Amino acid sequence: TSCIQQIERLNPKLNAIVTLAADQSLDAARRADSALVRGDKVGPLHGLPVVIKDISETAGIRTTYASPLYRDNVPDEDCAAVSRLKKAGAIVLGKTNTPEFAAGANTVNSVFGATRNPWNTELSPAGSSGGSAVAVASGMVPLAHGTDFGCSLRMPASFCGLVGLRTTPGLVPNAPMVGAWDPGQVHGPLA
Repeated sequence: TSCIQQIERLNPKLNAIVTLAADQSLDAARRADSALVRGDKVGPLHGLPVVIKDISETAGIRTTYASPLYRDNVPDEDCAAVSRLKKAGAIVLGKTNTPEFAAGANTVNSVFGATRNPWNTELSPAGSSGGSAVAVASGMVPLAHGTDFGCSLRMPASFCGLVGLRTTPGLVPNAPMVGAWDPGQVHGPLA
């Protein structure tokens, strides 16, 4: 609940999180606690709250690609990256802001507006994974998912004082993510 409280406190000013899945994440946290009590084998990210860039599909959680065309889109399945995070035990708290279809060096779009840099709200956190970078840099979450084609993880990480890792192309499949036609786009973490 502390991450949710931090999001509720800071997000109105920073606009990093565009969809908060509080009820779903609290249910997942209760299941994670129960697994520990039972002594179940758990993954390396067990119980870790994460947010997902709003360009990657999340089952049951709105995924808009920051586009008016998909404003009310709720996918039935997770993309491969989200599926792998969940299998490792991560708990998805929500979705982060991005330029429309992740195409831009500033995190602003017509659906959700601009994301603000947590160190100086007059400055940009860059893009296209700016919402994810701001969520981590401001302490809303300890880890965030992003994507990278042309510095979209690394530039927001740099602007916000974080590390963003561009993973090896093909290591995590892009399908069914929008933009999956581009083999150079990769998923990666911000921490």
